[in-house]
Amino acid sequence: MNGEVWRWRKMKDRDIPAVETLLRTAESRAVTACGRFLVRNSLNDYVWVLNGKRGALSGLLINSRSTIMPVLCGKKEIPKPDFLKSFFRKKKIHSVQGLREEVFILENVMKQMGRETTEIFDYDLMTLDKLPAPRGCSCSPSNLVLRLPQLTDLDAIAPLQAAYEQEEVIPRGSTFSPAASRLNISNIIAKGHVLAAELDGRLVGKINISAVSFTRYLVGGVYVHPNFRGLGIARRMATEFIASLIGQGKGITLFVKKSNLAARRLYTALGFAVTGDYRIVYY
Repeated sequence: MNGEVWRWRKMKDRDIPAVETLLRTAESRAVTACGRFLVRNSLNDYVWVLNGKRGALSGLLINSRSTIMPVLCGKKEIPKPDFLKSFFRKKKIHSVQGLREEVFILENVMKQMGRETTEIFDYDLMTLDKLPAPRGCSCSPSNLVLRLPQLTDLDAIAPLQAAYEQEEVIPRGSTFSPAASRLNISNIIAKGHVLAAELDGRLVGKINISAVSFTRYLVGGVYVHPNFRGLGIARRMATEFIASLIGQGKGITLFVKKSNLAARRLYTALGFAVTGDYRIVYY
């Protein structure tokens, strides 16, 4: 590392401006980490900085909600974060997520500490900063209504969120919590971060913001009830929701499972480009 001596230490208040500068340089590929940093709870969340003797910061490990997110700015190797051993005795860590090459590094460290993975998901990381000219047909049912759901819609939209989490998020062997899922979507509704698709008075689809960083949104939670797939609903939801966010002057980042060919085709058609590989490792 250029002859500099680097070590890990906990972030201090005086580090915050330098940490934000580092995160902004990595933002388009680290929106989740940026978003979790911005809403961190000083009592329950932790940030460690990779610090040189000359005072420079070269990398981060962000712990939030039982997840560790490395932001290593392209480093191929790091000093071993031995402090994690004592940290793990105090706190349960369920996952590591971030750019695949950076997760690999932390994954190997975790293995050396006796932590075995239970499941690994690999994604395409995709970004978009402006909408291209419309291409092809964006047909959908003529009576489809897209609207912001209210908390009064919670009973109707909670099953869609639950199905999405069970199909796309929850690793095998994990216990699904309906109460936690319902609380999650109620918080998203309260923030106005979701768009719902309604057909003949029934909510049949949803799309939402998963994280907010400095200048970007992370879009996720895209789900259409199986009985209504193939009608163009997902494309119309994504097109209108993403257009509204870009209209706010924000860039968009998302990650999609490499095995989900339909979703990858949809996002490519909307103008998204693959800018990296994203990985979530569960423990």
